[in-house]
Amino acid sequence: MDSMTTLASYGVLILPLLSFLLTGLWLGRKNWIASACTATFLMGLTFVLAVILALGYRTQILLHPELYPSATSVAWEHSWMTFGPGLAAHIGFYLDPISVMMVVVISFISFLVHFYSIGYMKGDKSAGRFFPLLSFFSFSMLGLVVSTNLIQTFFFWELVGAASYLLIGFWYTKPSAVAASKKAFIVTRFADAFFLMGMLVVGTQSGGFDFLHVNDPAAAVILNRSVGTGMFAFNLLSVSTVLIYLGAWGKSAMFPLHVWLPDAMEGPTPVSSLIHSATMVVAGIYLTARLFPLFAAAEGTLRVVEFTGAFTALFAALIACTQTDLKRILAFSTLSQLGLMMLSLGLGGSSEGGAVQTLAYTASMFHVFTHAFFKSLLFLSAGIVIHAIHSNDIRDAGGMRKSLSWTYAATLIACLAIAGIWPFSGFFSKEEILQSALKGGHYIALAAGLLTSVLTAFYMSRYFILIFHGTKRSHASEHGHDAHEGILMVLPVLILAVPSALIGWLGKDFFLAHILPYTAGASAAGISESHESGSFSWLVPVTSILIMSAIGAGWYFYGRKKWSAGFSEGQEPGWYRVLRNKFYVDEFYGFLVRKVAARFVATPANWTERKIINGAFDETSGVFRRLAIRLCKFQNGQVQVYLSVALLGLYALYWIGRMVH
Repeated sequence: MDSMTTLASYGVLILPLLSFLLTGLWLGRKNWIASACTATFLMGLTFVLAVILALGYRTQILLHPELYPSATSVAWEHSWMTFGPGLAAHIGFYLDPISVMMVVVISFISFLVHFYSIGYMKGDKSAGRFFPLLSFFSFSMLGLVVSTNLIQTFFFWELVGAASYLLIGFWYTKPSAVAASKKAFIVTRFADAFFLMGMLVVGTQSGGFDFLHVNDPAAAVILNRSVGTGMFAFNLLSVSTVLIYLGAWGKSAMFPLHVWLPDAMEGPTPVSSLIHSATMVVAGIYLTARLFPLFAAAEGTLRVVEFTGAFTALFAALIACTQTDLKRILAFSTLSQLGLMMLSLGLGGSSEGGAVQTLAYTASMFHVFTHAFFKSLLFLSAGIVIHAIHSNDIRDAGGMRKSLSWTYAATLIACLAIAGIWPFSGFFSKEEILQSALKGGHYIALAAGLLTSVLTAFYMSRYFILIFHGTKRSHASEHGHDAHEGILMVLPVLILAVPSALIGWLGKDFFLAHILPYTAGASAAGISESHESGSFSWLVPVTSILIMSAIGAGWYFYGRKKWSAGFSEGQEPGWYRVLRNKFYVDEFYGFLVRKVAARFVATPANWTERKIINGAFDETSGVFRRLAIRLCKFQNGQVQVYLSVALLGLYALYWIGRMVH
């Protein structure tokens, strides 16, 4: 790597960290405007360096396959921790197609979110504390995606969790925000414990933690052995990859560890945009993709990935159709799209030759890329709507097409993109996911993907129509329903509308050619031929017809017939109540915590602590206390008593000595 590219790689990590330290320790306490402008400027500079890094990577590595056949390099690396001879962890900067792609996307969206937040946080007394946390979150996520090994990944993985905890609970005076931050922290830490166990097994048993080592086919061969524990035996490769995947399962909120993500909406809207677009929730997708060569060697693990992705995609899409909170609709939409990404990764390694494996991997990363733009746009535009109506309830919106005309146009683009309408970006990435399912013969996954796409189109048309069409709600107009669009908030929305509309067809060929698992061994030409074969021609029109029909149904029910966002109190049917209450998963967890865990775990543990542990301590201290009370009676000030006790003691020592000898 040349000096400019290496310098850019250092700057991508140093500038957000510098922003966090500068604004958190100094400017945030002095002047929130200065803090906001400084953090935004440094994040903008980070994005510039990310672009320089991407251009340098393309020129020096990607265009020279004869020198870099795996399109992979390490920009720099420093010694960090040594565990023993030949077993060490380093901190470095990993360069490959998906890490460079993620660095550019994260820095770009983070910069726009910083800019948007200047307008959004105006008037908030805690604004000076907000921007350091945004910078810290960005630094943590950038450090995660450029990690060269599992140890460094886990370190930044935990920093991302800590930053999300602080941002979700930013308004700590709200009990709901505090509860949401604790739920996110506990659920993700629970999953992270399994990630840690799997990481240690893989690293110690394969002989290294570096991704270049772990993803080598030789590492899978070493791990692919049976290990016996008494009556049971298990495959070490399968168990270790499932353990690591459980960490990704929790971070990317796959069912049933999804419960923290909708509650994360209690944080400020810019936080929701950052968490849900290209940062925290896709960290699990990224980890699975980063270890894809290792996962591909464990067919059973990929089936788990495929199943959890398919189920989560459908599960969340059904719930999104009934929600009335603006941000929660988008939150369940994120869950559904994450499920599609994970489903696509699970389709890899399904047939010989590598073509399907490569297409499934590429499709997942392509959807991560396109989803980042339109989902960030949806959350930021939702923030503008919330500012206008001073409510998160979609029933307080309506008829806002004229008062928020720029937001209307941008949101329309984002809704068409996520629905998968040609030529918007989501169409191309979803098409690749469905194509890979069809070619691999995964017809259940294909059905799940198609149904998820149809439901997505339906609930996003419902979302769009209820906000911008129809008549203004009289009970909302009293709260500033005609608020104007501030330039600081609407400009990032308009910028994001451009890639949401165009990045799909602009980036499709690049992704098919370059975003590959480096051990796939398939050429770009082979992939293109596989993708364009005539056997796939029927899928695009069928999918498009189904999606357009779903949009038409949304318009018919909510635009023409003017259905409300939900049934009236006491009028909703049972199936609708189940969906609105999210299949009562939260209530089930509450029952487990309050009834089962409290009665059978917490209560016995409390009794053991009070009666046995504390009881033993209290009894021992009581014995010594009573002994001390008796002994203190000898301290009466009479010399003859002291001499008598001393003589008795000497006499006792004399006889003890004789008995010993």
